[in-house]
Amino acid sequence: MGQITRDRWVNDYIGAFNRGDFASFTSFYDDNVTLNLSGKRQLIGKQAIIDFYTNVFERIKETLTVEKVVVDEAGLAGIVSTEFHALADWPDFIAGPILKGESIFIESFVVYTIRDGKFTEIRSARSKDPVKGPPKSV
Repeated sequence: MGQITRDRWVNDYIGAFNRGDFASFTSFYDDNVTLNLSGKRQLIGKQAIIDFYTNVFERIKETLTVEKVVVDEAGLAGIVSTEFHALADWPDFIAGPILKGESIFIESFVVYTIRDGKFTEIRSARSKDPVKGPPKSV
């Protein structure tokens, strides 16, 4: 896969995530990757992440915008703004209850551990409180 650079992360990984291109964004993952979603849920393994986001993307259009990023061969840290736009009502959505047509905006710190050119651990934590508002990216 090669070295993960800022441009590859923003264009190839985040871009693929925003398009819902599972094959492309999960190609960055080690098979045993762990994902910690702000302490609310921990997913273990590439397939668990695929299953989780398959369910999410059926009801939510999730759009990530990179605000800041620092990367080296061992890891990556960034600030990411996320818009969760509801395609359907979801009263127990992990980011908070949401009705079809609404959006929730969250800014998060994300930290990725990189080994052999793959993400082995992803941790996220909210850096600001969630805000509901009109959609921006639909």
